[in-house]
Amino acid sequence: MPFLFFDPTMLLLIPAMILAFYAQWKVHSTYKKYQAVPSGARLTGRDVAERLLSLNQISGVEVRPHEGMLSDHYDPRNRTVNLSPHNYSTNSIAAISVSAHEVGHAIQHARAYLPMKLRHAIVPVANIGSSLGLPLFLVGFFFASKLQWLMDVGIALFAGAVVFHLVTLPVEFDASRRAMRQLQSSGTLPSSEITQAREVLNAAALTYVAAMAVAASHLLRLILLRNSRDD
Repeated sequence: MPFLFFDPTMLLLIPAMILAFYAQWKVHSTYKKYQAVPSGARLTGRDVAERLLSLNQISGVEVRPHEGMLSDHYDPRNRTVNLSPHNYSTNSIAAISVSAHEVGHAIQHARAYLPMKLRHAIVPVANIGSSLGLPLFLVGFFFASKLQWLMDVGIALFAGAVVFHLVTLPVEFDASRRAMRQLQSSGTLPSSEITQAREVLNAAALTYVAAMAVAASHLLRLILLRNSRDD
């Protein structure tokens, strides 16, 4: 019987974990770099968010400060763009890029973007899968003689979390594309700064790719371990 944590299937996780560590390093180093570069637009992240919302005729969305480093997000439940302190109050390239990205999500919501609707719908399933999938699998694995079926339940639940990561990719990529279009078409950033803004958003996007890779690798490992119990 392969030991659950140190069996050969652990090798599957190594490339994904390397990508995850690189993605975290990349996003933090890129953000730190452009956090120190002020934009010629002289607009704070809050200013940019409110301007882009207005230009897209989206009303009823509030732009709020939110505590925490890189805690920026759009909340469709109360229709708020939440920006971390630096991104809310400064005019750096990083702040403007992140702010525009979150407005991209607000635009998706206003336009009923299908992948965003799907992601929101499967959040409960993903939460259950993330919290219960692995524990149930472990119980089934160690007590396979009587509870082997729990491995299948655990895999099915964990697969729901993987689907959530998969659906997240087009949602995040599309929000970044919308952000770049908005920054260009509105003249919010001069052309010389567009490339810098794209670098910030590309670094952020890599974290979602890495999260998907890690989740998929874990799922594949669970399936292989499940099959090993039939040998």
